[in-house]
Amino acid sequence: KPAVTLEKVLGITSSGNSALACDPRSGLVAYPAGCVVVLLNPKKNRQHHIINTSRKTITALSFSPDGKHLVTGESGHLPAVRVWDVAERKQVAELQKHKYGVSCVAFSPNGKYIVSVGNQHDMMVNVWAWKKDVIVAANKVSSKVKGVSFSEDSSYFVTVGNRHVKFWYLDHCKANKASAPVPLLGRSGLLGELRNNFFCDVACGRGSKSDSTFCITSSGLLCEFNSKRMLDKWVDLRVSERGGSLSLSEHMIFCGCADGTVRAFRPADLHFVCTLPWPHPLGSDVSSMTEASHLFNATADARYPDTVAVTYDPVSCRLSCVYNDHSLYVWDVRDVQRVGKVHSALFHPACVWDLEVNAYVPEEVASGLSSGAFLTSSADNTVRVWRMDDWTQTHSPNILSQVRLTSKIRILFSSETRTGIRTICVSPDGKHLASGDRNGMLRVHDLSSMKEILKVEAHDAEILSLKYSKPETGLKLLATASRDRLIHVLDAEDDYSLVQTLDEHSSSITAVRFAGETLEKLMISCGADKSIYFRTAHKTDKGTEFRRSHHMVRKTTLYDMDVDATCKYAAVGCQDRCIRIFNISSGKQKKLYKGSLSEDGSLLRVQIDPSGQYVATSCSDKTISIFDFYTGECVATMFGHSEIVTGIKFTSDCRHLISVSGDSCIFVWRLSPELTITMRERLHRLRENPNTPPSKTSSLSQVIPESSKRPRRRWSHRMGSLEVMVKSMLDLTQLETFAPKKNPSCPPHDRERQSSLGLQEPVVRSVCL
Repeated sequence: KPAVTLEKVLGITSSGNSALACDPRSGLVAYPAGCVVVLLNPKKNRQHHIINTSRKTITALSFSPDGKHLVTGESGHLPAVRVWDVAERKQVAELQKHKYGVSCVAFSPNGKYIVSVGNQHDMMVNVWAWKKDVIVAANKVSSKVKGVSFSEDSSYFVTVGNRHVKFWYLDHCKANKASAPVPLLGRSGLLGELRNNFFCDVACGRGSKSDSTFCITSSGLLCEFNSKRMLDKWVDLRVSERGGSLSLSEHMIFCGCADGTVRAFRPADLHFVCTLPWPHPLGSDVSSMTEASHLFNATADARYPDTVAVTYDPVSCRLSCVYNDHSLYVWDVRDVQRVGKVHSALFHPACVWDLEVNAYVPEEVASGLSSGAFLTSSADNTVRVWRMDDWTQTHSPNILSQVRLTSKIRILFSSETRTGIRTICVSPDGKHLASGDRNGMLRVHDLSSMKEILKVEAHDAEILSLKYSKPETGLKLLATASRDRLIHVLDAEDDYSLVQTLDEHSSSITAVRFAGETLEKLMISCGADKSIYFRTAHKTDKGTEFRRSHHMVRKTTLYDMDVDATCKYAAVGCQDRCIRIFNISSGKQKKLYKGSLSEDGSLLRVQIDPSGQYVATSCSDKTISIFDFYTGECVATMFGHSEIVTGIKFTSDCRHLISVSGDSCIFVWRLSPELTITMRERLHRLRENPNTPPSKTSSLSQVIPESSKRPRRRWSHRMGSLEVMVKSMLDLTQLETFAPKKNPSCPPHDRERQSSLGLQEPVVRSVCL
């Protein structure tokens, strides 16, 4: 049994109809969330997950006619078309022929073939006899393909795109006995006066209309092609000209359009039937909508998110809709004159920058479930409060979201482009929420009323870290650290007046922490200047003043830091993928070990669990790992996000690890009972005796001198080239610092073995420059 399993996904990355599907037998709705396919039962609000083992972003998916298999397409170099067993959630086939990305996939109605269409850089159309792992026919397209659909008898399929409607015929493929694929025969649709339109989606007719093909254009037209590929008729949808999506049954065509509009038509004559209810208005107050009637009481000037994907369940008569603000609605359309909402979920539509877990949240915010609440901040300028009670419950105090989204704080910005809430922190008493944005603006909200009580331009660049001091110190301080190389210490009891500004760092400050419950303990900060500063608080005539007690410089950039439960050690995640453990009292490095099993990337986040037994890391290769804090042994590695993991936190009950990412998704990972029990036992012992040793027999007395980790370098090599972080994080942490050209791995050393045996720490006998 794995040490960590994915329990819940809060997010969706479908950008079109090719990335949304419904099982025609069971009614399961499938959609991508990064490198994960979510299989949602809308009625029961239950999820299952398929994790793409290639760690590539899922871009397209489709169910087989019998619902037993799911085919996915992915992006990236040499992408594969993968077939999965839905019940077992295991891969059964890997079809690899595309080079640059897959934009559409589809099963033929007879289940024998899979068609896959490459993206605008690939341009290949492949027809697979998937059980034999062979391509039976292939050809190229000349334009970007947005949609694909098979005819009911599996004799042809249709692709659509910019000025492109093409019918591809498979009759000659069936008779082909040769081992090599034959050219796929295609004929263009006769577009007539609509030849310059962008065709967004396509659906071949069913039943009595099986000879017809229906398309939707970006200009807002629903078109019908007859059996001779000729544009027979069309109807104006009367919507804004911003794309569209199609899904149909024998008796109804559903057209997803701009501004949240979904219109229904009869396939027989394209007669208009009805317009479905709109979703929530953009910018709506989530927490205020507690009754179904609130959803239909929008003002006349309300704006709605665009409908980007629709899929129909013919058994339960439900229509699933995905909107461009990353929300999902499932509508009951058995009676189109009385459409009801079966399920809905609201997610972040942009990069999730930070999360706050284990914070006390007032009952007014978390509906009495404060112990299971966590908060996330995003580039969408919102802070959202989520509940972690029973995910399968269908009842929610929030009528808009069955994924336990209880509240949303919307923070409005001016027209400046660099916006987004970069970091958040809740005060220890749970009354205040501090947030820092990418323009250096600091805001403080009252969590009970959601009102803004402070807004100040604290820094000249984005705020990278916020931290409140512990109440046991007798002080209520807030430290803010920024890319502008400054740390501000504010007095939370005195209207957040400025106590002190610290300017020792020479580059971006990546993390600031308060360590300890007394003033003798320290405030620690680390940054892109490869420095870590330890400071002690002193009482003076002018008030509290922080003074530097220790300053250490490493050979690599320090990206994140966390303090263990005993406040004795600080763990720092570094550019060279190592975790460095520092003794807070002395400021000395006590241990170093690898914080990622990868040979690429940098450690972006480190987080110690509440007991101090384990440390979790996120690497720029998008993986998450959990290590034993004292031995450095890796106990679990997870992946599933398609962008860098921007935040990770353990929950206070030691049962979950939550991760947030640039792909806009939140993953809730369930820790194995063994890990949970180990952490809870250590927590229990810590309460009885704060000096309790770890559960395993290793010790932090192992000193690993940093100098022993690297070969001697020539003087000319000590100055390196300008460090540039992973491209996906350039906008996040463009750190102005220098690093060596190469970071060799840390080889074992004889002195380490002496130290581990309890022998005397090695001493430097001589130095030569």
